[in-house]
Amino acid sequence: MNIILFDKDTRHFDSTDGRFLHIRKVLRLKEGDSFTAGEYDSLRGEAVITSFTDDGLDFTFHPHCDDSALNPLTMILAMVRPICMKRILRELASMGLSRLILVRSDLGEKSYQEAGLYTNGEYREIVVSGAMQGGHTGIMKVSFASCLEEALEMKESDTDLLLDNVIGSKRFCELDLKGRVLTIAVGSERGWSAREREVFLSHSFIPVKMGDRILRSETAAVASSALALEAMGII
Repeated sequence: MNIILFDKDTRHFDSTDGRFLHIRKVLRLKEGDSFTAGEYDSLRGEAVITSFTDDGLDFTFHPHCDDSALNPLTMILAMVRPICMKRILRELASMGLSRLILVRSDLGEKSYQEAGLYTNGEYREIVVSGAMQGGHTGIMKVSFASCLEEALEMKESDTDLLLDNVIGSKRFCELDLKGRVLTIAVGSERGWSAREREVFLSHSFIPVKMGDRILRSETAAVASSALALEAMGII
């Protein structure tokens, strides 16, 4: 954790809280010590520990600035296996994407959307963990779509890219993305169907590729985000 985040009304972590354990076992702090902290989607600052016992810790929070801004990048991602999705959620959140739209694709496994990762809210905890790794207070928003058409209605971008090794022609380095609000679409293990490719093209998505190799969805999601942020002049 490069920042420890909490709700605006929280000033206590009990002994079972992962943040308490991190402060005790990793940071090895004590009463009177401080750590970098922030409120979800809000202020960043310094927290000072006022009480530290085996049962929990109390702290005060001294905000410095609003740190909630996220990068103007959305990803439409076809559902993949939950174990892979956990890694994707954490990495994309740490990179500061503004939104992740998870969609049930034509060729994807239909049962993925019913996984406990989503039904019990675990995905939210992973996204927060990714934000803390990234060191900022902004939390990537996660939305769910039952089909591609529904996902496309959710996006709020002015430039859209379809990552696809079948019809992709342009490379990120050929695109002028500075100042753009961007959406990237990444498929599942089996890629996008021919029907879905036609839908993307009818919505003016630009087909792009990252070479000739077929990548795992988690690799493609992270690598394309990094290339996009670089082309946007953000990293």
